[in-house]
Amino acid sequence: MSSLNIRKVVIDDDKARNLSFTKRILSRLASEPSYGTGYTGSKETLHLLSHKGEFLKPCPGTREYICCGYQILNVATGCPLNCSYCILQSYFSYSDLAVFVNLEEAIDQVFRLIDGQPHRIFRIGTGEFTDSLALDPLVFWTDLLLSRFSKTKNAVLELKTKTINIGGLLSSQQRDRIIVSWSLNSPFIASREEHKAPSIRKRLEAARECQREGFVLSFHFDPILVHPNWRDEYRKTLEMMDQYIDPKGIIWISLGSFRFMPDLKNIIRRFHPKSSVLDGEFIVGLDGKCRYFRPIRVELYSYIRELLEAWSDDISLYLCMESDDVWRESMGWSPRNNQGLSDYLDSRVVEVFG
Repeated sequence: MSSLNIRKVVIDDDKARNLSFTKRILSRLASEPSYGTGYTGSKETLHLLSHKGEFLKPCPGTREYICCGYQILNVATGCPLNCSYCILQSYFSYSDLAVFVNLEEAIDQVFRLIDGQPHRIFRIGTGEFTDSLALDPLVFWTDLLLSRFSKTKNAVLELKTKTINIGGLLSSQQRDRIIVSWSLNSPFIASREEHKAPSIRKRLEAARECQREGFVLSFHFDPILVHPNWRDEYRKTLEMMDQYIDPKGIIWISLGSFRFMPDLKNIIRRFHPKSSVLDGEFIVGLDGKCRYFRPIRVELYSYIRELLEAWSDDISLYLCMESDDVWRESMGWSPRNNQGLSDYLDSRVVEVFG
């Protein structure tokens, strides 16, 4: 909980205030905060509100690049970490930690949707618009979600984090259908650009503890960034993975290079003036996002794939939001389209969980 420093709480209305989820969150605050109204633009503000839209939505991929068919469970927006490259800085005009306190009331509707399509596999994550575990010591999403997902045979829940907040996971008796996932980078990027996040070594120590306790793991090298001595730096991460993790317990690893909407440039320059993430050679891709030139992306993916395959010859790797030709050049094969990638990852779910 070291990254949490809640100084102010904003509660949208009386309905949100009277929900049991809200009351439990307020009871866990270490000190009495001040209360206010409206967005404050601060990561020290906890904004408790009801989500007005659908809780379960498909990942906002683009038609121009191959998407994995992931489903997002919208539990919150904003993150207490302070990564310089974070795309949430351009997605949201505020930086409050907004938690949707009506999740407990809406979760039955989510599972009715899942249960209504028994022949479909739902790969669901909570880490698209927030970190899946950064707020867990306060909101206890693991309490609510693990027991429900572990009983559902056509869905898996992937909890993606950069933190070491695994207490809620370890205190649960549930392991089935749960994937605990860490976002990894090179030690150089972690120390210089992923402010308030634990080191790569600490993340892998937490992952090892979860693996020993029976959880299935996944990892995401995203965003991969060009930086001084990047080959040596990413190799250091692989050496630590070899030290801490059994590759047989990993369901998949994704690779994705740094990509961003053009307006993120000014945000990074304003709020992270010492960052070097914009030093690379970028073009505007087919989806309107800035990304490295294709030969650079191919080189990045090829190198990290070779490291991972040297570590284990049974690792399921995939690229996040890449083109068919980049897949073929860097991975040696391609799922060809969204459905092909979705089928590939669904087959891994069946193989690992049955």
